[in-house]
Amino acid sequence: MSDTAVRTKVDGGEFAVLCIGGFLLSIAYGVTFLIPVLVGQRGGNEALAGLIISAATVSTVILVILSGHIADAIGSARAVAVAGLFLAVSGLGFATVPSAGLGLIIVGLILGIGWGTFYTLGPILVAALVEPEHRIRFFALLSGSMMSGIGAGPIIGRTATGWSMPIETAFAFALFSSLAGGALYFWLHLRLSNAGKNLPHVNKISFAAARQVIASPAIYSIVMVGIGGAIFGGLSSFQTSYAKAHDFDYSLFFIGFMSAAIASRLFVAGYVVKKDPFYSLLVLTSLSLTSILLFLMVTSSQLAYFGAAAMLGLGYGLTYSVINGLAANEAPTGLMPQSLLLFSLSYFIGVFGFPLIAGNLIVSSGIQAMLHVLLVLAALNSAIVLVRIAHRATIGKASFAGK
Repeated sequence: MSDTAVRTKVDGGEFAVLCIGGFLLSIAYGVTFLIPVLVGQRGGNEALAGLIISAATVSTVILVILSGHIADAIGSARAVAVAGLFLAVSGLGFATVPSAGLGLIIVGLILGIGWGTFYTLGPILVAALVEPEHRIRFFALLSGSMMSGIGAGPIIGRTATGWSMPIETAFAFALFSSLAGGALYFWLHLRLSNAGKNLPHVNKISFAAARQVIASPAIYSIVMVGIGGAIFGGLSSFQTSYAKAHDFDYSLFFIGFMSAAIASRLFVAGYVVKKDPFYSLLVLTSLSLTSILLFLMVTSSQLAYFGAAAMLGLGYGLTYSVINGLAANEAPTGLMPQSLLLFSLSYFIGVFGFPLIAGNLIVSSGIQAMLHVLLVLAALNSAIVLVRIAHRATIGKASFAGK
């Protein structure tokens, strides 16, 4: 759908359902940060945990490509409802498969089907119902709700073990939350249909559309979200290992990260979107870079640990919101949904693919080796922003000289 197409605004009730359903479905992904603990209890190590997490990459890539076709066939909201069933099955699998091996790898593939579909179609559903000038704000609100669920997952696990319950309790909780979230999105589908808000069928991705998006300025945001996903996936997926190595309580990371990410998306994003996005991104990517330096250098203070997590939540959380909006607004005319599909695809390659590398790095060279790689990736994201700022300044000077 082109940016000039007629839209019907999403009303408060519909958007509340989007956010609540998103929170409930995101718990299923959040509990995957406990996979290293689960695998360790079943005799595996970080390398195997990384393989299980990265197994979701395969199914996610397929579903990101197909999600537009599925949405066009049955509707975006109903497709997310079906995704909730797959997330529920993955929660059941992680809770009940007795050994760390092929069975959990298959569960990882099922997780990718559900999470890939929901994570891709949620923003597209919002973008199709909201005017371009309001997208970054609504993306921030939706992603804040999703981040709440993601952060709640490991906290649920920490609470369960604190109450002498098995870690599998968290995955069982994710099973029921996914069913509830899927039910809400199915209700949303019925509400949109009854209100005559059926969206045009234009979500499909093709090689021609992908080439146009890649050739547009939206590619910068697409690359940045993949790098950011790798940083987030590496730090979050193996935070239990990092905390154990330094005698920290891993729940502090998720509390600090989640609180900062949610608060920034809900209360600061509205201010940030009014500023120059490139300079905002320079500050935000620098915060992420600094947080990784703290994880590397300050390894004996719980307070510094919490602060580094909060700094990462602020930097990563707002960076994601800004580049999500840029990916939509800088897309070629008529290809906004396709740009968001590629945006999600890049994110998933980073967030699910990097843990495979990270797990092997940790086993072979230690947790610090992984952090050094993440430091390079964070610096690369800042460099991309600097290149964009320099390029814009060059164009501005050329335009001025031509007058």
